[in-house]
This record gives sequence, structure tokens and C-alpha cells, in this order.
Amino acid sequence: MTRPVTIIGAGLGGLTLARVLHVHGIPAVVHEAEPSPTARTQGGLLDIRDHNGQVALREAGLTEEFRGLVLEGRQAMRILDRDGTVLVDQPDDGTGGNPEVQRGELRRMLLDSLPEGTVRWNHRVGGVRPLGGGEHEVAFTGGGTVVTSLLVGADGAWSRVRPLLSDATPVYAGMSYVETYLTDADTRHPATAKAVGGGSLLATAPGRGILAHRERGDTLHAYLALAESRDWFAAVDFTDPAVAAARIAREFDGWAPELTALITESATAPVLRPIHSLPVGHSWDRVRGVTLIGDAAHLAIPNGEGANLAMLDGADLGRLIAAHADDVESALDEYERAAVPRGTEAAADGESTRELLFGAGAPHALAEVFGAH
Repeated sequence: MTRPVTIIGAGLGGLTLARVLHVHGIPAVVHEAEPSPTARTQGGLLDIRDHNGQVALREAGLTEEFRGLVLEGRQAMRILDRDGTVLVDQPDDGTGGNPEVQRGELRRMLLDSLPEGTVRWNHRVGGVRPLGGGEHEVAFTGGGTVVTSLLVGADGAWSRVRPLLSDATPVYAGMSYVETYLTDADTRHPATAKAVGGGSLLATAPGRGILAHRERGDTLHAYLALAESRDWFAAVDFTDPAVAAARIAREFDGWAPELTALITESATAPVLRPIHSLPVGHSWDRVRGVTLIGDAAHLAIPNGEGANLAMLDGADLGRLIAAHADDVESALDEYERAAVPRGTEAAADGESTRELLFGAGAPHALAEVFGAH
């Protein structure tokens, strides 16, 4: 290849791709819309799974660095009924294959593994157009363009690269999360800290739930899930944190106070996180010189696979580009033949997970599944 691989998006998938290419001596440039690596928080804990995310990190040569980020004990799981009754209490015995790390720390590890200047910050894509012969021109909103013979869309749900391959757009999944944090929880909120335990908490009911996990130290990070329309959430005044928290809390009237404290006692303003997805089975015809990874390819309802799949996509694509350096189209074809089916499988699993978490049988159906394992 005469030009560097052009990657749009410095999320976990795009950075894993850039890292694997670097390991194989192939130059890449990552264009990221955010102005800096610290422009926003990067979310909470991720369980990096042994069959996809950890495979990607081995391909990237970063297993030891990853192990240094693992938060011990965070694979513990508790499932509670809305009244606080403990239905499942699984300790982290050290034998699980899904160690937990903080997303921001994992991203920083990947950034630090790349040559200086690999990521071009403050490069928001305004448009992409084909030039013929497999080349594409990427234009940036702040000015400037780049021409590339290999373009990878790693730019998430609202990808600007996807329209080159597919007419599909994300649709609202009928549910949103509201994100909150409790800090100094062991001291200031001991009952809630006890309810969450050392790892993760799932307290769900039909159409709603409280999902929380313990981050580094005694910070509790929670998502309040509600199966409501976009119009319903639009009527909540999120510009006033107290009003928004009170409105969301009303949807959990009668729940145990140690659970609702994750809403009412938040140290941060509640943040709305609408859930969107692409159609299950999203695919596209091969287009020369361009492909997609991660949420740009297979955005799905959250089920713990999104970050892992993005990293595996990036690692697989990087490995195949290196293996077919003289025939990149063969690399893209082989990559897509594997990535599309596994994305379809994960999306279907996301639908099943939502039913298990928030369907008519919640939370007892979920507890039965965990109990069986």
C-alpha cells in the first residue's frame, strides 16, 4: 500500500486496528472528531471476554498491559428484586473469563501503544465521496481533505462512512438509560454499596431496571433503564438535574431505598443515553477500498459484546491486511465474511438479553439463568 490506512474514529475498535497494523509495520492514521483524548469521560467498566476482546489484545501484543488494568473482584454479580431481596449473589472466585477494566484506562493503554501522531484529534468528518478505483476522499468540517485507498469506518452508531456501503440507519430501540454516579459510596451510602457488592448489580422488572457496578475505589456507576418512547424522555427536563432525577425516581416508586439512592443521591447530573440499533443481520455488498468495524457495522442493543466485538473486528482486519498486503481486497472480503455473521449473532443475543432483563419474567427469569450456571 502506498498510503497509510485511514481509520475514522478513535474508539476501542479503531485504536485496536491501528495497533495491530503498527505491530505488522503498516502505517495508519486515525481521524477523531473529539478535540483531545480527555474531551469526555469514556464510560464505566467493560468485561473483556476471553473469546473476543482478549483475543484481540493478544493480537495487538498488549496482554500484559491489559492484565495490569484488571480490577480484581469485579466479576462478582448480584441480582436483586425491587424490594431488595437478594436472588443471586455470585462472588468473584478468580476463575471467570471476563475480567473487568475501566473503558477509559483501556483506551489510554491503546493510545499509548501507538506512535506519536497516529491519532489526529479535532478531525470531524463532514463527508466522504468515492473517487473511483477504490479511492475515497474524506472532507473534514474544520477544513482539509485526505485521499485514501483504504478507508475504515470505526466511527460508531452515526458513522459517516457507512453510507458508502449501506442505506441502513440506527433506529430507537424503545428504551433509554439514564446514567448516574455515587462517589465515596462505602462511607456516604453504605446500604447502597452493600447492595451493589464488589462487582455488578442487576435489579430489574418488566420494562425497567437499575444496573450498577463498582468502579475503581468506592465509586458506584449506575444506569437506570426505562422502556419509554423518545417523546416521554423529551418531556423530562434534563437541564435541571434535580427535576430530572425526581422524575426518573418516580418510575421506581416502591423500590428499596438502597436501590433508588442510585438515582436520588447521584453526585453527577443524570445523563440520558438513548439506545439505538441497526437491523439484526445488517450487511452490505463489497465496495472496493472501504469497510466498517464495531458499531458502525453492527450497532446492537447492549449485551456486553459491543466493545469486545469492535476490538475483535479491528484485530482481525489488521491481521488480514498484513497477511494480504499485496491484495487488500481479499483481506476486506475475508474480514467481512467473518464479521457480519458474528455481528448478527451478537445483535440477536442483544434482543434475547433485553427480554431476559426487562421482559415479563424479570427478575426471576434472569435469576434462574444465573442460578443454572
